[in-house]
Amino acid sequence: MAAKSTPASTEAREALRSAMVRLGEGDSAALEQIYSATRVKLFGICFRILGDQKEAEDALQDVYVNLWQRAGRYDPERASPISWLATFARNRAIDRLRTGKVRGGAVAVEEAAPLPDAAPLADQMMIDGERAARVHTCLEQLDDPARSNIRAAFFDGSTYAQLAESADVPLGTMKSWIRRGMLKLRTCLEAGE
Repeated sequence: MAAKSTPASTEAREALRSAMVRLGEGDSAALEQIYSATRVKLFGICFRILGDQKEAEDALQDVYVNLWQRAGRYDPERASPISWLATFARNRAIDRLRTGKVRGGAVAVEEAAPLPDAAPLADQMMIDGERAARVHTCLEQLDDPARSNIRAAFFDGSTYAQLAESADVPLGTMKSWIRRGMLKLRTCLEAGE
């Protein structure tokens, strides 16, 4: 059963979308509004990938610094603000693992994917409640390998390189599978709106 959009959630989403557009136009006050609305969710994503509170805080700081510098790249027609920011946070956290900026307490990149976690999955934290059922319905309509690799990349934090290695396929093949799957997913989601 799809979650219904409440007036409050619609209003919050539109306020965040408006703040993202204003930030792209140079309105520094919009960054504070964005931070207040998204810090908990984005911290959860960073923490899940990095496994260390201080590392997650550092990654989150990187997210907002880079957001300030690159806010003009956000296109409200292509993605919801929280989905765009969540992807941005995920990528920042993975970048920290790759570049070795992680302190000794965090896990190595190779060990990050299989870590068991009792916390809610990233998809539950990232996707707006009213779209969650639609996203999962559309994902189920995709063929494997696209479906399982999209889930692993975007919900579990696996890198394309890790997925290609585990599937024993070239990196370009993995990227193609995921890209085609994402295009089909977008078409399905747009058809449901």
